[in-house]
Amino acid sequence: MNTQEYINQSEQYVLHTYNRFQMVLEKGKGAYLYDTDGKEYLDFAAGIAVYALGYGNEKLNAALKDQIDQLVHTSNLYYNVPMAEASRKVVEATGLSKVFFTNSGTEAIEGAIKAARKYAFLKDGSTDHEIIAMKHSFHGRSLGALSVTGNDAYQAPFKPLIGGVKFAEFNNLESVKAQITDKTCAIILETLQGEGGIYPADADFIKGIREICDEKDIVLILDEIQCGMGRTGYLFAYQEYGIKPDITTVAKALGCGVPVGAFVLNEKLAENSLKPGDHGTTYGGNPFALRAVSTVFDLYDEMNLVDHVKQTAPYLEQTLEEIAAAYPAVFYGRRGKGFLQGLLVNADCKAGDIILAAHKEGLLTISAEGNVLRLAPPLIITEAQIDEMKEKLCRAVESLNK
Repeated sequence: MNTQEYINQSEQYVLHTYNRFQMVLEKGKGAYLYDTDGKEYLDFAAGIAVYALGYGNEKLNAALKDQIDQLVHTSNLYYNVPMAEASRKVVEATGLSKVFFTNSGTEAIEGAIKAARKYAFLKDGSTDHEIIAMKHSFHGRSLGALSVTGNDAYQAPFKPLIGGVKFAEFNNLESVKAQITDKTCAIILETLQGEGGIYPADADFIKGIREICDEKDIVLILDEIQCGMGRTGYLFAYQEYGIKPDITTVAKALGCGVPVGAFVLNEKLAENSLKPGDHGTTYGGNPFALRAVSTVFDLYDEMNLVDHVKQTAPYLEQTLEEIAAAYPAVFYGRRGKGFLQGLLVNADCKAGDIILAAHKEGLLTISAEGNVLRLAPPLIITEAQIDEMKEKLCRAVESLNK
């Protein structure tokens, strides 16, 4: 079949919940993707911050092929070898105590919410506890995760959602304090808001929330699904601030293409929340997914990926600022950390138009709320590929003015 035939067949049978771009991607290598017409794209989206290792990593592929020949699934009624290995690596990396593996980031959020509510229930036996989340946040699209997602456009068609959720202003500590009552059991936020417009947490804000949670025995949940796994130049973004959450959620680059997520709890929550029968999953933590997790951590160490991000990010930031300065009619600035960056698009332009123009030049990017052009490349990108991105993006912007 040709490209259009693939698209037509997909539209015939797949539920239309995505407005997909008119391309059919077929294969990838390193930081590049190729469509069925053979066109090459420099990928500065990485499957929405998933493919940290780039496409076709031979060691990851070999490990997954080997695991297929050994064991793919057993259920969680039994232990398996990759579980033992991956759990240790996740717990040690986060600095927390216990991990529960899921199939996705959304499921990780669901588990984190349940753990926080169970912790509060065990303290006082009440079921009317409240959670404070942030405006413009994004935590997923299942009903629980959607309930703590601060975007009414996502929520409105699916109400009523779970109750007892309040919303505060991100990076406004007084706004959070104003929402706290004696019923508050948890505060949930992204350490760096991704979908909401690429907003990193201010140090005073996130440290202040940690202090409040310590003082009032409130559970702090940090969502690191997009900003974790080295993307900000730290293995987990909260490590830059010198704090730890009570629970963190991880997914996306955790499996580098294999669907897997996790929520990780400190000792206090692990000992005083979910017990056998409280939570479960048939596929979560299966040997195939956890072989991916274990191998990903090994490759991060072997490739010094986090250090690479920390060393290369200033060049990416400088390059993006040069692009913004060169086209003031299109961009008015940059914000972000590490390899999760946003170019801020002026109101009379559309990030979506820039994305489509970039496709023609062989560059993949994505958008974020607030008319932001989001760049989340594989963590393996080089300065030369950043230069290539600049050339392609500049040509795309210039093509819009012709």
